[in-house]
Amino acid sequence: MHHLVAFVIRHGYAVMFFWVLAEQAALPLPSPPLLLACGALVRSGRLNLLLVVFWGIAGCLIADTIWFHLGRSRGPKVLRFVCKLALEPDSCVRRTENTFLKYGMRSLLVAKFVPGLNAVAAPLAGSAGVNLARFLLFDCVGAFLWIGSYVITGYLFSDQLERVADLAVRMGSRGVLLVAGLLAAWIAWKFFQRQRLIKDLAVARITPEELQKKLEAGEDVTIVDVRSKLEAEKDSPIPGVLRISSEELEARHQEIPRDRDIVLFCS
Repeated sequence: MHHLVAFVIRHGYAVMFFWVLAEQAALPLPSPPLLLACGALVRSGRLNLLLVVFWGIAGCLIADTIWFHLGRSRGPKVLRFVCKLALEPDSCVRRTENTFLKYGMRSLLVAKFVPGLNAVAAPLAGSAGVNLARFLLFDCVGAFLWIGSYVITGYLFSDQLERVADLAVRMGSRGVLLVAGLLAAWIAWKFFQRQRLIKDLAVARITPEELQKKLEAGEDVTIVDVRSKLEAEKDSPIPGVLRISSEELEARHQEIPRDRDIVLFCS
């Protein structure tokens, strides 16, 4: 923490701008520790609160606007690319689409607080055809809430942060190794879960060509489209398909026939 604080003091607001810009560009650089440190420095008078918030929001808006335009021009391809960076890409897209469908542009107000949602909220808004000015308004407010909450927390608890920093200094490399070890263990576990899921799905997967052959042969097959409404509306409807989103499966399962093969169409 001391090294981070010293670095922020020397380079000032440029650190805030480029660090937040890099994180919003999907690089693995968590901003909360920096924002907390900036809040503590604001309380000590070494940084200006308005400039900290301004440069933080500027970094967010630049990165998010680029993602917004990429989402508008390339749509699902961008979402798949961004979510490949996550350990849970399927749920990453699903959670964001469901939140966007339920709350609309208001979801941008909280997206930056939720891992996964933050990564795909901007390109999803672009692919949904949202007006740019309206997107920037909601995105700016969301960035202000996100940056302001961490900076104010750092301001209010600067003494406690200082004690944590002192403890980290006393632990030295042992503390770094402990944190790195816990993080590595969590990532390894999520990766293991992901690979096990992919292996299970591969056993029951059917290609579009195989499905087409079944249909042409007159086999009794029911196709259930479990994609979200937002994603399903982007494509032409499939003749005879049963539209039940994954969230509705439990409530509407009785609509699915039990006397034939069932093919689930997902993203």
